[in-house]
Amino acid sequence: MRQRGVKHKDEIVKSCEAWLAKDPKALRGAWNTVFGNDRPIHLEIGSGKGRFITSLAALHPEINYLACEGGENIYVRILQKAAEAELAHLRVIDEYIIRASEYFAEGELSGIYINFCDPWPKDRHAHRRLTHHLNLEEYKKVVRSGGFIAFKTDNDPLFDFSLEEFRTAGLEPVRLTRDLHSSPWAAENVMTEYEEKFSGLGKTINYALILLP
Repeated sequence: MRQRGVKHKDEIVKSCEAWLAKDPKALRGAWNTVFGNDRPIHLEIGSGKGRFITSLAALHPEINYLACEGGENIYVRILQKAAEAELAHLRVIDEYIIRASEYFAEGELSGIYINFCDPWPKDRHAHRRLTHHLNLEEYKKVVRSGGFIAFKTDNDPLFDFSLEEFRTAGLEPVRLTRDLHSSPWAAENVMTEYEEKFSGLGKTINYALILLP
């Protein structure tokens, strides 16, 4: 789907540039200098318009957050939300992260969120799925021991595929459900825009949480 243009995008980005992570690959190994502290860093890959990551950041000022969104007419909305809420502990990466180890040093992150990513339904595109085992190996490099990978999707075939890929990568979920909103973890769940829309239509949400050894 073609992204709708954002009016006055350049002006918005300029006014919110304090929340934009410039030259993110150059910050590899030095992300804590961006925030000026040694707090844990959590990354969301594919943040959409930013409801999830900005809501989470508002709840947890003790954690630093990175929102990754390469859609040029989408990441602007995250910048706006971060600026409006004055979330000094959140930065936006306006690129698609393909190889996580190009952006982060070993163990630099404490957690990764993957929410409602593109399922890439054709078999020949399987390697593009964020939960493909080659991508999981990248996440294993950059997330510290004891950190996490959290995954949510409404796409059942993608979830089945992902469970197999977790096993291939030697990862075992400590939380697993095919109906998150009826699970023991529903109360602590923070919804994305997409999640609210489709769960409201009766679609159940798959969820897995992995802790890194």
